[in-house]
Amino acid sequence: MPEPTARLAELVTSEAFCETRARAVERLLTSRTPAGHWTGQLSSSALSTATAVNALRLADAAAAATGRPPQFGSLIRRGCDWLAATQLPDGSWGDTTISQGNLSTTLLAWSSLAALAAAKPLAQPGLAAVIDRAARRICDWTGGLSADAIAAALAAAYGRDRTFSVPILTHILLADRFGDHRSTAAWAVVPQLPFELAALPQKWFRLVDLQVVSYALPALIAIGQVRHAFRPAVGPASWLRRAAKARTLRTLETIQPDGGGFLEATPLTSFVTMSLVAMGLAEHPVAQAGLGFLAASVRPDGSWPIDTNLATWNTTTAVAALAAGGRLDDHLSATEQATIRSWLLDQQWRQVHPYTGAAPGGWAWTDLPGGVPDADDTSGAVLALAALTGGGDADQSHAAAAAGLDWLAGLANRDGGLPTFCRGWGRLPFDTSCPDITAHFLRAVAAWPAAADRHREVIAKAHRYLTATQQAAGSWLPLWFGNETHPEQANPTYGTAKVVLATGDRRGVDWLLRAQAADGGFGAAADLPASVEETALAVEALAAVLPTLAEGPQAKQTAPAVCRGLEWLMAATAGGNQFPAAPIGLYFAKLWYSEELYPLSFTVAACERAGRLARLSRD
Repeated sequence: MPEPTARLAELVTSEAFCETRARAVERLLTSRTPAGHWTGQLSSSALSTATAVNALRLADAAAAATGRPPQFGSLIRRGCDWLAATQLPDGSWGDTTISQGNLSTTLLAWSSLAALAAAKPLAQPGLAAVIDRAARRICDWTGGLSADAIAAALAAAYGRDRTFSVPILTHILLADRFGDHRSTAAWAVVPQLPFELAALPQKWFRLVDLQVVSYALPALIAIGQVRHAFRPAVGPASWLRRAAKARTLRTLETIQPDGGGFLEATPLTSFVTMSLVAMGLAEHPVAQAGLGFLAASVRPDGSWPIDTNLATWNTTTAVAALAAGGRLDDHLSATEQATIRSWLLDQQWRQVHPYTGAAPGGWAWTDLPGGVPDADDTSGAVLALAALTGGGDADQSHAAAAAGLDWLAGLANRDGGLPTFCRGWGRLPFDTSCPDITAHFLRAVAAWPAAADRHREVIAKAHRYLTATQQAAGSWLPLWFGNETHPEQANPTYGTAKVVLATGDRRGVDWLLRAQAADGGFGAAADLPASVEETALAVEALAAVLPTLAEGPQAKQTAPAVCRGLEWLMAATAGGNQFPAAPIGLYFAKLWYSEELYPLSFTVAACERAGRLARLSRD
């Protein structure tokens, strides 16, 4: 046995490693819900809290104006207190409590708190100092607090994509930071979203160059309507929008999930709700359901997360981690596997989705009604079904996986890559191809050989897409994950690890080896701070590819790299006893989040994959 591999075998059979691995696995297993799957917990979000507070404040103001008692005073005050307590020393807020401050979140928090301070019954002691610090930090970024200065800064940040910049401006305006929001002149700074286009069939959106991504229809309708209500256009455009108002409101009501939360997302639901309330539709069913969702989703500390949960994603990620060592049956009994399989099968969409128009066969990220089918979660579910062989009906799993793979193959873009939601919807990020999702599809289809034969052409094009999108240095850039310390806020470690897992690409392996720090950890790239998540991802990928490497320079580098990475993980997790989460997740519109299960699941996957090497070396 070559010396580097021998050292790795010694490490993964050591008492310290085996204890770390066992503790991590046990912690992951005990993180399940009573129903037998995983839910996890997303980080609390200042952005979500600020938007929820503003929507609830407007609702109570509308109630007071008609002589009805306010309902949300306690939630508003608790949200205000949480925002004040989590302000960063420089006066800003980040997307998580450990994130860097950013303009968008700071604008939303500042405007919500300033509106609360102006509402005398709601004003909190010490709020003026919090608001003043935030205002000074905003001025550092924008040059002033005027509508023009803030609008220009947001336009520079988001470009043509109005999906998030227009809702932010609307939120600020409805908090009366640009003057009385009932003034026609105040709305000049907010671009008019063409809500009338939501009356068209979805397949027409690409043809009319609709510059919002597929998930943003609720904001398009509600924010477009509130802007039109206070600053209507003149001429034919005004007539067209008046004619489309009732129809698009019906569309909004049709696509609202049963739980009231659009995409289960607090910001999106808040933007829709505050817009409807401001234009005098506080009693509209969509507004009432939105307020109900916000009241039900607040956390005990007064904050809101960016989304309710990632239950499907977390469950499939946990199953993949437990199966990475080839010993899933040691971790989950046949009964437990059957329970998870049944739950996953129940999450598959079996009809056209009313929101995005997605065909049957896909999975969303959550088990809640606000989720929509997407490629990453569908690949994860298909992979999990292949791993869950204990108990249950194998034919049912085969049929579901076949439908999921057909759905994925039908989603592929002309360039061979897979987008997130909808094929060819537009030119904006979430509807264009991306390497990490394409690699996930390749792993999913490889787990079902019969389907792989059926989708041979799609697979070949996906491989060509990955070859075409590999960066000059050998890495790939993911879409849904990033790193705030990276110069472009990208995360090539995540993207490259995912592609290497799917393809074993040697240039990708070389890039990962160069990205490792001297202490064994991995950040988003070389010379960036390491995290448990990124280190575990890289270690799993390198451990997975190691058996395929011929004895040579790359193999001699890879085995020690896996050793150093495992040692770093053992130290960083205190032997499997702690799993600090880093905000490497990117939500819609580049909103950062962390998820408590990521470092745990990723570490289990790395340890299980490395433990498999010990068995291979013995064999």
